[in-house]
Amino acid sequence: MNTNPQADFGVIIPAAGFGSRMGAQQPKQFLSLAGMPILVHTLRVFLDHPLLSVLVVVLPPDQLQFGQDVLRPYLSSEKLLFTTGGPTRQDSVYNGLQTLPATVARLLVHDGARPLVSAAIIDRCLAGIEQHGAVIAAVPVKDTLKEVADNLISRTIDRAQLWQAQTPQGMQRELLEQAYKQASSFCGTDEASLLQHAGIPVAVVMGSEENIKITRPADLRIAAGLLRQKEEIMRIGQGFDAHRLVAGRKLILGGVELPYHLGLAGHSDADVLTHALMDALLGALGEGDIGRHFPDTDEQYLGADSLKLLELVMDLVKARKMRIINADITLICQQPKLAPHIPAMQTNLNAVCGAEQINIKATTTERMGYTGRGEGISAQAVVLLRTIC
Repeated sequence: MNTNPQADFGVIIPAAGFGSRMGAQQPKQFLSLAGMPILVHTLRVFLDHPLLSVLVVVLPPDQLQFGQDVLRPYLSSEKLLFTTGGPTRQDSVYNGLQTLPATVARLLVHDGARPLVSAAIIDRCLAGIEQHGAVIAAVPVKDTLKEVADNLISRTIDRAQLWQAQTPQGMQRELLEQAYKQASSFCGTDEASLLQHAGIPVAVVMGSEENIKITRPADLRIAAGLLRQKEEIMRIGQGFDAHRLVAGRKLILGGVELPYHLGLAGHSDADVLTHALMDALLGALGEGDIGRHFPDTDEQYLGADSLKLLELVMDLVKARKMRIINADITLICQQPKLAPHIPAMQTNLNAVCGAEQINIKATTTERMGYTGRGEGISAQAVVLLRTIC
């Protein structure tokens, strides 16, 4: 038995079935999940594991080239091999076993339609192989089970010792080969049943409630929701800016020119509202501040329209595949009255940002400080970004 927990391992992914319960016109493993085929999600988890040596994908005989063509845009790895399946899962796994290089001593078998397997489950299976020789991932049954005959409950089954089998199912290669030699006419529903038939003990390691197998249309919706939770990232940023009010300048806030005898001093149009929002966005991205991106020593930004600069910041947001969920901005200003102009400001900012919500508030400081004395205007902004799923 291999006693090195850091040894490489191989994987067989039986994906040769059609999945008729999905009611689709193509094998379920090729159906889209979060913009990619289900099988791509499954394969990526294993291909990302640092100890993987080879991964064999078993595809339907009449879908071998089609399957490779579907997967190629998403996956490129020298560790990836393909073969065709047989009439049963047991036949397909056997074909995969024959395709594995002879150097692979321990292996995992995993359903192609279980895309939410985690690296932690894989590691538990690998550790279990070292300790027991053969293991399966499973979870304890949590629901009360009833045996039913003719639509009537005949008995309640004690669930205390019951576990729900999942995959991966892992074993030393020699044990699986031994089980196949002893199978004769026996056809098991999974590798564990095949091993048990050969008298080989199989241990259990903890799987996960999220490690679901996609069998029916509702499973696809559940998996999509779980993927969104796994992949969703949120970032919060806050921004602050202040500019002095001076004569001879236009007063522009949120891209709106306000009628007032003073304007804000600055290298650009000094739109303090938009600048605070930009600073908040850059903060959420970990990209510094507006001074770093649009320095007042750069002549190309002299008199610049801040809404145009906001567009450049939004390019960074979109490059990170994120969007604004909401922005809350407070203008601190004694004069002029801002409330009548806030709807136009929100419209301008939303046209650039495409946020779910932008809220702008205005307040005074009861004539205290530089804003209260009418010497300047400041703005504070908080934004929430979320990855686009």
